[in-house]
Amino acid sequence: PDIDVPAGDMGVGGREIGYLYGQYRRLKGTFENGVLTGKGLSYGGSLARPEATGFGAVYYLLEVLKHEGEDIKGKTIVAAGFGNVTWGICKKAMQLGVDPMSDEVFDRVVFRVRYIDETADTLHGTCTLNLANVKFAGDWAQIRGRRIATVFQDPMTSLNPIITIGKQITSIILKHQNCSEVEARARAIELMHKVGIPNADARFDDYPFQYSGGMRQRIVIAIALSCQPKILICDEPTTALDVTIQAQIIKLIKDLQKEFGYTIVFITHDLGVVANVADRVAVLYAGQIVELGKVEEVFYDPRHPYTWALLSSLPQLAQRNTKLYSITGTPPSLYNQIVGDPFAPRNPYCLKLDTLMEPPMFPVTETHFAKTWLLDPRAPKIEKPEIIQDIHEKLIRAFNI
Repeated sequence: PDIDVPAGDMGVGGREIGYLYGQYRRLKGTFENGVLTGKGLSYGGSLARPEATGFGAVYYLLEVLKHEGEDIKGKTIVAAGFGNVTWGICKKAMQLGVDPMSDEVFDRVVFRVRYIDETADTLHGTCTLNLANVKFAGDWAQIRGRRIATVFQDPMTSLNPIITIGKQITSIILKHQNCSEVEARARAIELMHKVGIPNADARFDDYPFQYSGGMRQRIVIAIALSCQPKILICDEPTTALDVTIQAQIIKLIKDLQKEFGYTIVFITHDLGVVANVADRVAVLYAGQIVELGKVEEVFYDPRHPYTWALLSSLPQLAQRNTKLYSITGTPPSLYNQIVGDPFAPRNPYCLKLDTLMEPPMFPVTETHFAKTWLLDPRAPKIEKPEIIQDIHEKLIRAFNI
């Protein structure tokens, strides 16, 4: 039978939930040792390792359990088969997204499926793991450092000048990891070795002023990696360092990525660094992404006039006895409302439409997008600047990529 479910309850109702309600009435078991079991199910495995179709069925079963007032927090649902659940239920579950009813910062099982398309016998989608659900300021302590860490631009201002280097590393380890001070010290010294601090045991109790700029940046990286985060945000980490040390820090970040398996979000204005570090590039102007794609696509086949201008400004591409290209004008004030394309006043290829309407993000390929009216089929065909038309060989020579 159909049952009434409030509109805010995931929008689930009618036949699907009624069908599962019948299943629930037949299999209604009890929680034993934190596990709910029932004979009527044919889905193999726990909710922690669901298949796409099984996930849809179990997800809706959870909604039925909530409706019945069952306490499912912190418990595991083990289902022994859901083979006869309708295709529509599974598809709806994949389209559903994140559960707004959850009170957890990180769910016991954080597994979401996004529906993409389907064939006659298969549903296609993508899986999203470990999403955060932040409701209170204190929740960020479970994310900052543990899941996401940052390396800032100036290492001197990132470190406390009156606390020893070792203390600054171990305080982070003690905050986020369940270990003693002795274990934290051992882990800190191991990290100092990994980031290339010579004689780490003797330098453990030194103060930041006793380290050089490059060594301080290595310590900042060690602090960021002390809890093995999944995402490392590098905010221009090499800008305050000389060119030789820059290359060492970039190599260190890339080598540690291979060892720890984290994702790097690298914020920089140095296109040479981008060419050597990135797999995917997002070009930003006035707070908006104006071009997005794989590093080869953005460098070798740029489509947005701002990307053209950035590449044309590279000193490495300039010819002898020629004037170095520079972008005219100034960036717009973000305090004022921007009408049209933010880059239009500085764009030598500006169309009238650029001053009236903000362009959408046009696809160039499946992985390459640009936000410019020049990609509209009705726009005039404009060739990119001559200096970047044969950019492939120049970039290889300039950046050794």
